[in-house]
Amino acid sequence: MSDARPDPDELLARVQREAAQARRGRLKIFFGANAGVGKTFAMLAAAQAAAREGRGVRIGVVETHGRADTEAVARGLERLPLREVDHRDQRLREFDLDAALAWGRASPGGLLLLDELAHSNAPGSRHAKRWQDAEELCNAGIEVWTTLNVQHLESLNDVVGGITGIRVWETLPDRVFDAADEVVVVDLPPDELLQRLKEGKVYLPAQAERAAQNFFRKGNLLALRELALRRTADRVDDQMQAWRRDQGTAAVWPNRESLLACVGPGGHAERVVRSAARLAQQLDLAWHAVHVETARAAGEPARAQVQRALELAQSLGARTAVLSAPAAVPALVGYAREHNLSRLVVGRRERAWRWPGRRSLADALSHVAEDIDVLQVALPTTRRERPMPTRPALRGLLTTASLRGLAAAVAGVAVVTAGALALLQFIAITNIAMLYLLNVVGVALWFGRAPGALAALLGVAAFDFAFVEPRWSFAVGDAQYLVTFAVLLLVGLLIGQLAAGLKAQARAAQERERRVRGLYAMSRELSAALVAEQVAEIALRFLRAEFGVAAAVLVPPLAASPGREVLAVLPGASVAPDLGVAQWAFDHAQAAGQGTDTLPASPCLMLPLRAPMRVRGVLAIEGRRDSPAQRWTPEQRELLDTCASLLAISLERIHYIEVAQQSSLQMEGERLRNSLLTAISHDLRTPLAALVGLADALQLTPLQPQQAEVAGAMRRSSLRMSALVSNLLDMARLQSGAVQLNRQWLPLQEVVGSALASLDETLAGRPVRVVLPAELPLVELDAVLFERVLVNLLENAVKYAPGPLRIEARVAGPEIEIDVVDEGPGFPPGRELRLFDKFERGDRESALPGVGLGLAICKAIVEAHGGRIGAHNVATGGACVRVALPRGEPPA
Repeated sequence: MSDARPDPDELLARVQREAAQARRGRLKIFFGANAGVGKTFAMLAAAQAAAREGRGVRIGVVETHGRADTEAVARGLERLPLREVDHRDQRLREFDLDAALAWGRASPGGLLLLDELAHSNAPGSRHAKRWQDAEELCNAGIEVWTTLNVQHLESLNDVVGGITGIRVWETLPDRVFDAADEVVVVDLPPDELLQRLKEGKVYLPAQAERAAQNFFRKGNLLALRELALRRTADRVDDQMQAWRRDQGTAAVWPNRESLLACVGPGGHAERVVRSAARLAQQLDLAWHAVHVETARAAGEPARAQVQRALELAQSLGARTAVLSAPAAVPALVGYAREHNLSRLVVGRRERAWRWPGRRSLADALSHVAEDIDVLQVALPTTRRERPMPTRPALRGLLTTASLRGLAAAVAGVAVVTAGALALLQFIAITNIAMLYLLNVVGVALWFGRAPGALAALLGVAAFDFAFVEPRWSFAVGDAQYLVTFAVLLLVGLLIGQLAAGLKAQARAAQERERRVRGLYAMSRELSAALVAEQVAEIALRFLRAEFGVAAAVLVPPLAASPGREVLAVLPGASVAPDLGVAQWAFDHAQAAGQGTDTLPASPCLMLPLRAPMRVRGVLAIEGRRDSPAQRWTPEQRELLDTCASLLAISLERIHYIEVAQQSSLQMEGERLRNSLLTAISHDLRTPLAALVGLADALQLTPLQPQQAEVAGAMRRSSLRMSALVSNLLDMARLQSGAVQLNRQWLPLQEVVGSALASLDETLAGRPVRVVLPAELPLVELDAVLFERVLVNLLENAVKYAPGPLRIEARVAGPEIEIDVVDEGPGFPPGRELRLFDKFERGDRESALPGVGLGLAICKAIVEAHGGRIGAHNVATGGACVRVALPRGEPPA
């Protein structure tokens, strides 16, 4: 029988969760596929019902979007006052979190309605997102009802963007959705939603027409509906699994189909895995692959076959596990019930003869678990493919340890016989039989099954020979002793088997405890490591103590660019790894080297250090000295993979510590430099203005040609210095956030024309080709600042590239791309992105005027618009700077 007692740690955690939930307010989400399905209406209708039952209900914020039916259902519900926020010369009305908290303290048990959970709060608010407001309200004990669309879930944001072609920027973490106490799905068929859209019940007529042509296409609505229902089903499945664990439910509930492939030690385990993988793929099911190690340990070839089968299952998408148990059937059934797996896939081989009463694995599973379906995969039974266990068995009997155990069995029987002969006058003959049984238990515990069985056989023979009449012969005078011999032999064999099994289980438990203790000690040391060299030292010490092997840790330099990292061995390495194999494992994030199917000739096993964000390095492990030609066992590989995961997480933590330190130093340096530049720029503006005015005055008076040339040079230099000071001041204002964007929906043609008009003198004689399609949509931008972007880009192109220029624009999915292209020498290779840093120039020793602020200002302005800017060289010659702005829908 399986031990169904609850885990004390799990019970304590459950009590703590329930206590925390009792103090916390509930979060209820009305979840839908897209706008217009009726989430806000359903929330308000449910709130009206709660108000009629006597609950205190307040509207924190509700967006009706001018829908008459939604506004009607909201009547009668009291509203909390909104706070006013000034933002970009506009006055916004935002949710007042402090007022809601004060109302919650004054009205315990109240219910607050907070529409659009993914909404971004105005700058200056306590939290950047509304879901953070909801979390604070729930932590204060206030129940919150809210609404959410599927496209706002962070994990599905890119999927929705790929389906609809429109990127949604307001998202929330999936953990908020998963932690909600209740999720109500508000669903509406696509045809009904499109009809509501035509009737103006979703958007105003002008907006509805544009929405029907873009986001609200029927294909989009069907895909979003499926995503919403699937995401809700996943959440419900997780809740069901948690409830089953809390309640200790043993029976399998076939509410969601899933497979469990039972991987045995035979030579056809991979066939079972492939069959299960095909079935899972055909039925679109999740599946697991499990191997059970019993006390009867398999040989090294069988263990290698099991490991290959599990690796194959993992590569085919299965979740794999290795279980240790006295018997395979209870372990498989327990695993299936724990993970609610309704179908088991096992191999089936027809045998001509089987021990009486002994069932096949499939029959035993069906007998024990009637609620689980057992699928059998036919395995070949030809003589050529059958394993030949005779030689391995004989080889196992002839090992030094086995011979020592057999000798101990013979010696134990001899000692018991000699002692019993000496005490024959004092003890009864029946007690002598107990002494032989005691010897069987001791031999089985110390040396295993085979010596225990031999001790039982020799004990029966010695008991008959030395103590049963007629003595000193194997003849039996009384036939009743035959029953005694049979019972003694059977009990001896049974006790020996049980004792050896208990010893094997105890040894396995001790081994698992030792490994867990070693991993715990390593993780504790890794948590205190501050540099990568300490991580490498801890890892090498653990591997030396656990496996007795040499190892090395390879990591890329901190400043390496993604995709161009070259690994370097950290100090303290006790093995010289093959850098080519290590680089392959790092680049492909896959294990390589000894014991794998990739570059197996390498003397080391290379494990990539995969952290949550990216691969952080490679762990190179020397081949095992005891059996270098064999693969690592499943337990060893699992332990090595766990060690690699801990190392990767520790290296990533250290990386971000270093990044944070560098960022702090850089931010402090930027702050000091900006302060200095701002002070100097303000002090320079007054004399520069005087110099420009003086130069203009001199040019108005009659001067000699040489004097006029000097006055013109003075004016040009003063204007250039004044432009530099303006750039410095603009850069400082942009970085401090003091610049407020005056966004308006404008045609891009107008902004480009204004920029070209302001550069008449600079572009004199330089052809500029403008390619702007007539169907380009309006763009929401600050015309003055974005004109500055185009002016800076064109001035750079004129300065560094002779020949014609080209300005192009196009719609690219959820963005509008604008290219400024020249036919010059292009950007320095590898420095395209660095040119957008402050005071960075393509040629540091160039005689051309400038200090490297033009592109930095362009980047700051574009990012303030929510866009991005990049640069690349054109294959046919020249350089291209690309600006991408988010595409939106102008208000009606």
